[in-house]
Amino acid sequence: MITKKGNWTVPETPARMRLDKFLALLMPGESRSRIQAWIKTGRLLVNGSPSKSSYIARAGDLISLEAPQPIEGLPEPEAIPLDIVYEDEDIAVVDKPAGLVCHAGAGVRSGTLVNAILFRMGPLDSADPMRPGIVHRLDKDTSGLVVIAKNPGAHRSLSDQFKKREVSKEYLALVHGCPKPSAGVIDLPLGRDARNRRKISTRTRRKRAAVTRYEVAACYRTMSLLRVKPETGRTHQIRVHLAQKGFPVVGDALYGGNRDRTLPPAPRKLIEGLRRHFLHAHRLEFRHPRSGERIAFVSPLPRELQDLLSGLAPDK
Repeated sequence: MITKKGNWTVPETPARMRLDKFLALLMPGESRSRIQAWIKTGRLLVNGSPSKSSYIARAGDLISLEAPQPIEGLPEPEAIPLDIVYEDEDIAVVDKPAGLVCHAGAGVRSGTLVNAILFRMGPLDSADPMRPGIVHRLDKDTSGLVVIAKNPGAHRSLSDQFKKREVSKEYLALVHGCPKPSAGVIDLPLGRDARNRRKISTRTRRKRAAVTRYEVAACYRTMSLLRVKPETGRTHQIRVHLAQKGFPVVGDALYGGNRDRTLPPAPRKLIEGLRRHFLHAHRLEFRHPRSGERIAFVSPLPRELQDLLSGLAPDK
């Protein structure tokens, strides 16, 4: 944690400049989002007082980066087991189980991946103190690979790779039906549903581009296993896209409608005992933030998903 970074006096200048932009020029090694977080949390003071990113810096202003002010509700370390696939000084790759939320949000204040990370790795210097180390997320009931940034440089590099779509992600999804053709691309812009804020859909006022590629890996009598590669990273993207095309993810209560109940008794009983949806982040590939080398990691299906597949009859 930073105790004191420095002091600056705003020089005479004809240009009007926001505080965050001015500081970005003074500290080229820091991202603007990180600087904005410092301002928001009281680390950066103007003339001894907290300010806002939109404040227009004036000649003679004294700007100081000091010890952060106490922030209520910051995540605390919790002894939650973690399956670490890989770890070095910059990153960690975690195999997240279903049921674990990535970070605090509506109605969730503890028991998250962030709490587990803080217990395992100690305090992380992060632009967002509520989500230290988090670069991307998986839904609560989606299992699989998540990469964690352990320092600001790693966070900037990984965030940039996700933004530029340079990260390769592959999921395994068991869905109702068998898509025809057996491979395809779903290109449907998504956003928060206009009628139900819990859901993401194409029926929205603010659509954002969303593209998902899929191919059939195996067919069963009433279901199929897909390899899914999202090119974008929208909330619930895979689940919404597959449901929109008529083959929702098995066990998905939010987007699957009543499809689970229409199954024959044997597979329906298997799914009723699952208590999660069948979506797993199977493979993750990206450039290492320090070396630049492409590295890839693979997570096998968890036992409960593998057992379900073993109980299904193959399509003849």
